[in-house]
Amino acid sequence: MTLAAALLPRLLGKLPISIPMVFLAAGIIVFALIPDLPDPHPSDHPDITLHLTEICVLVSLMGAGLAINRPLRWRTWSTTWRLLAITMPLSIAAVAVLGWVGLGLGAASALLLAAALAPTDPVLATEVQVSEPVDDENADDEVRFALTSEAGLNDGLAFPFTYAAIAISMVGLAPSAWFTDWFLIDVLWRITIGVIAGIGTGWLFGKLFFSTRLSGKKVVDQAEGFVAIAAIFLAYGIAETAEGYGFIAVFVCAVTIRASERGHGYHQVLHKFVEQIERLLTIAVVVLLGGAIARGLFADIGWIEILVALLILLIIRPLAGWIGLTPGKTGPRERTVIAFFGVRGVGSLFYIAYATQNGYFPDGDRLWSIVGLVIVGSIIIHGLAATPTMRLIDATRHRVTRRRGGDHTDIATTPV
Repeated sequence: MTLAAALLPRLLGKLPISIPMVFLAAGIIVFALIPDLPDPHPSDHPDITLHLTEICVLVSLMGAGLAINRPLRWRTWSTTWRLLAITMPLSIAAVAVLGWVGLGLGAASALLLAAALAPTDPVLATEVQVSEPVDDENADDEVRFALTSEAGLNDGLAFPFTYAAIAISMVGLAPSAWFTDWFLIDVLWRITIGVIAGIGTGWLFGKLFFSTRLSGKKVVDQAEGFVAIAAIFLAYGIAETAEGYGFIAVFVCAVTIRASERGHGYHQVLHKFVEQIERLLTIAVVVLLGGAIARGLFADIGWIEILVALLILLIIRPLAGWIGLTPGKTGPRERTVIAFFGVRGVGSLFYIAYATQNGYFPDGDRLWSIVGLVIVGSIIIHGLAATPTMRLIDATRHRVTRRRGGDHTDIATTPV
């Protein structure tokens, strides 16, 4: 499996097939053909599911942050802010109503479903994200940048809504019983601590490796990619110890490290190491998801659940994305692609695992089935569409740039 993880990216090349698609199928086949393998249903192994998906998301967040070449400024990140402030709440509201009315879930379970399916996953969306750190801060086109930065931040911003679902499951729907503590602690305090912990940890690592005072000691030249793992756990540990959001801290830490010395080649070392670890963890999660499917994860799935999954992937996210980005700096084609590629994945599994261990959700098994169905649908639909869509958008951008008389340095910033 490790050998396949190393060879598949080159073997698949430009085919419209993603690595998660291959290993999802492999997991289904292996667990179907070998009945002696243990049942990998996530509800039967809650602790393993929680921590495996948690580590997978953390590593992916570090990789996403290190890959972003664009400096953090209000205007240059305007597309990201729109996706976080408009698209994400609209998606949560729509999925919650759909879960309550369409699936007959209770209020807490419907909100949990919406919160778990809110993040754009940084793990399974690599085909449509920024690929690697480079010297040019304008190298990231708007589509790849928006999807990478959105995935980096909204994985942590889904946590307040998850906590709201947990609170409702424990004390009831009445806002007087939970809203004040939730808003002050789970929203304001935890987000603020996550950002501060990420900036502080990133600044510390930036000084350690890129400080002029230490440059003569060649600290960077002697360091390995393992430092990225240290940064992940230090940022996460500090944030979580202070009751903040570790997911936010890790992504902010990575972006801060990247900004410390933007042109240094050590960013490539860090990113390459994180990318390799991320690929192995992703394969493990996807294979186990395939195994759970083979052992009956979708046994109770009917047409209503399939319809809801398709509505989430093909209607709710694209429509919410289009609304959030209109008007904006993106062209109509870019807007369509960004809105469509709201990939759902490992982060959703983590939130269901976390909430079902910390709250009371009688619909727990059904939530696992529905979220698993949406993830599989995302793997297939977005996996098939990613390569040809990005190839088409790149070709269109080249054509528009040439028609406007620009050169190759203008391609990434040309709206289409």
